[in-house]
Amino acid sequence: MMRSLFSGVAGLRTHQTKMDVIGNNIANVNTTAYKSQSITFADLMYQTTQNASSPNPDTGTGGINARQVGLGVKSGAINTSITSSGSNQTTNNPFDCRITGNEFFIVSDGSQNFFTRDGSFFVDAAGNLCMTSIGYNVMGWGVDETTGNVKPDIVQPMRVMSAKNMTYPAEATTKANLSGIIDKNDTDFAKGANGKTVSLGVYDSLGYYYTVKFNMTKDAGDEHLYNLRVDEVLDSNGKKVDGLEATIGGGSVALQYSDSTGKFMGVDGSTTTTTADLTFSGSASLGKITVDFSATTNENNNGTSTVAADNGDYEGLGTGRRVGNMSGISIQQDGKIYATYDNGQSKLLGQIAVASFANAAGLAKAGDNLYSTTQNSGNFDGVGINISTNGDYITTGVLEMSNVDLSQEFTEMITTQRGFQANSRIITVSDTLLEELVNLKR
Repeated sequence: MMRSLFSGVAGLRTHQTKMDVIGNNIANVNTTAYKSQSITFADLMYQTTQNASSPNPDTGTGGINARQVGLGVKSGAINTSITSSGSNQTTNNPFDCRITGNEFFIVSDGSQNFFTRDGSFFVDAAGNLCMTSIGYNVMGWGVDETTGNVKPDIVQPMRVMSAKNMTYPAEATTKANLSGIIDKNDTDFAKGANGKTVSLGVYDSLGYYYTVKFNMTKDAGDEHLYNLRVDEVLDSNGKKVDGLEATIGGGSVALQYSDSTGKFMGVDGSTTTTTADLTFSGSASLGKITVDFSATTNENNNGTSTVAADNGDYEGLGTGRRVGNMSGISIQQDGKIYATYDNGQSKLLGQIAVASFANAAGLAKAGDNLYSTTQNSGNFDGVGINISTNGDYITTGVLEMSNVDLSQEFTEMITTQRGFQANSRIITVSDTLLEELVNLKR
């Protein structure tokens, strides 16, 4: 009689545990990246009242099965649906990240690494990328100062807004080019005219901007020969810089064009050289600039010359730049973090590393949307992986929502309630039988 009472109590306890799991799931229905849990039951143990026996060929009797009485139920396992992703929640916050795949972000409290699917991040006062909820540092890889590439190594806090990252250094212009059409019938090249003015903007090594004004004239004896010399150098305010002089070539350059094709033939009588050096005196911050003329032509354009000068070569290299201030930070799909600057430059700041586990369901929940490794999850090697290695990616401006299915949870709640009621009836009926037994003696 007492066995049924204890079976009923065991049933109440396990169904209460199942209700606890369901309640926790529903409570976390709006928790970022929460992974729902489920519980399975297992029969507890059995009392054997008679062992099984085998058939007896001597007497001709058959075998007898064992007689066992069950003693209740227990919680078999509590499983986490860790590989099932939640829906997208759009936030438009560039620091909010969602993983598409089975990896985890790596975060640290300064002494221990944890793992999370919660990609709600922000940049703190020290410039570190951190979890919005508890401030743990997001971990990743730094950049090799020599190569400028990410260096996968032991993960470190992602400090994206350090003092050295707030600005991008200036660089002097080292290359320039002229391109466009030189039309001999342009009125600027007429007899008595002053020639055509061509302006070139350049930067010095400190990021200061200057305008070099060239004067181009047509040779009186050869209509396919043009001379170019420096007229003056102006500062960023358009004022002539005292003491600063510039020369191109030996003082001027002669540009010779073919009389049949109009293409470039050479500089200063050479048939192989298409460049000339622009040099400066009176300034240590302005160095030599190589000017390329190969993209200019001498041909008819209805009396209009379009020749113009630009800093940098024809591929945009050697343009020079002013000092740039950080104007934004972006996170790419592979976790690489780039800073953009108002001088048009960008810089790789690091890469968010992720962790992958042989048995992600074996991770232990640590609260605050965090997980820690266990003996059954697999270890973290301290380095992590590039998320794109597995063909997965990070999306910014969105978060992963909870994967709790309310319809399923409410259905489970109904069956749990009925199971709890049924087990309570076992106790009630067993108590009634005991009462009858006691009442045999009045």
